[in-house]
This record gives sequence, structure tokens and C-alpha cells, in this order.
Amino acid sequence: MARAASVGGAERRAAIISELAVATQPVSGSALAKAVGVSRQVVVQDIALLRADGHDIVATSRGYVLQEGKGASQVPTRLLKVHHGLDDLEDELTTIVDLGGAVLNVMVNHRVYGKITADLDVRNRRDVERYLESIRTGKSFPLMTVTSGYHFHRIAAETEAQLDEIEQALREKGYLAQVLPYEDGLQ
Repeated sequence: MARAASVGGAERRAAIISELAVATQPVSGSALAKAVGVSRQVVVQDIALLRADGHDIVATSRGYVLQEGKGASQVPTRLLKVHHGLDDLEDELTTIVDLGGAVLNVMVNHRVYGKITADLDVRNRRDVERYLESIRTGKSFPLMTVTSGYHFHRIAAETEAQLDEIEQALREKGYLAQVLPYEDGLQ
């Protein structure tokens, strides 16, 4: 990876896309941060902006993958509907990351406001703790509270078998919820 001089946001995000486009394997947030000369947190924010601009970037347990263009390696993802209380939030997230999954986002399907999605990019226990700490110290509640604990997660993993294992673990813990007929088209 080439180290980019400290540049503006648009140029930095273009450099991140370039780094991901030539990568033959997932690229960690720390490696991207070093390549473009910023902190990992700035890279996380840039990735969220790039996704909002339509770039198909998936976070895996080993790093980011750009899934655009011919021959782009496809990282398996799955949308799972779950239901639990606030007390189970840590257990749900650590179950996913401990089995090699990355929680890309959270989405609720509110009957009045429609589909609301927020990027999470939770890939390990440290990310889980950061997320939980931001909830504890903020004046906000997790998105799942607007739908009585029902929510969806887009989860990425290296293999479909890992996704199967994650789904089974969530089922065994009683977190999986039934997808209702009007939710079938959510993706």
C-alpha cells in the first residue's frame, strides 16, 4: 500500500477506494488508516460515506472488501431478523463476532417511518465494547427500541458455513425472529 499524504476528504476517500480496488484480500481499517495518513476512526467514517455514495464495501472480520466491478470477490452476507431486550445486546453482538461475523448494520422496519438503517461495522469484541460504551454515555438508545426490540442485522462472514453457524447460535439463544410476509422484500 502506498502512503498518501494528508489530503482532503474527497481525495482521501478516492485513495481508500483505490487501495481496496487493488487488494487481493480484505484490508484492515488500521492498514487503510496508515496508507492514507489518518486514524482508523476517520477511515470508519470515510467507509460509511463511501457506502452512502453507493460503493459496495463490506466489512469482514479480517478487513474491508470492495465488491464492485468485474471479478470482485463476493463476501457472503445475510440479513437476519432478531428480537431481544437491551440486556441481551452485548450477548447478541459478541455471539456474532466470536463466530467470525461482522455486524455491518442495524435496520428496523417501523410501521410509520419505514425502513431505517444505520451502519455499525462491529467486527470484534473491542468494537462491541465501543458501541456499548457510546450507547451508555450518550443520550440515545439503540435503534431497536423504536420497534420493541425487533431489528435486522446485515452480517458478513468469510464463508456461508460461518453465517449458518451464526444463525444457528442466534436461534439457540432465542434471538432469531420470524420474518413477516410484508418484510420479505427487505434487503
